[in-house]
Amino acid sequence: MRRLLSHSAVRYLIAGGLSFLVDFGLLALLHNVLLWPVWLASGVAFLLSFAFTYTIQRMFSFLSSAPHGRAVLRYTILVIFNTLATIAIVSLINSSALGWIGGKVVATIVTTVWNYFAYRYWVFVDPRKQTTDADQASTERT
Repeated sequence: MRRLLSHSAVRYLIAGGLSFLVDFGLLALLHNVLLWPVWLASGVAFLLSFAFTYTIQRMFSFLSSAPHGRAVLRYTILVIFNTLATIAIVSLINSSALGWIGGKVVATIVTTVWNYFAYRYWVFVDPRKQTTDADQASTERT
């Protein structure tokens, strides 16, 4: 089990599943229990899960020490990009036999794959460690 959890991709998928449950659970609580309108409940649930997802991906999946300001900005840019990509994918596939459900599944698969690499190599990268690693490699060559 320890070996399985040592890989960031496995931790990423676990965190993603938990994030989905948080988002879905908050939406259900706000809409079905507290009787908020669906537009408000889904917006608030998304924003709260946004914070949860950022935190769990940063701390659990990628064990990142990247500065928060830079990482949050990049994470936000990625969320905007994912939102636009999801709209485009679902809209394109909606007119096919797969419909909007198939479009949402495809969009989720596509964004899940590229998000892993974006998180690992762009969002949660600590530039201080990259410099140190590059300096260390340079020193070892000389």
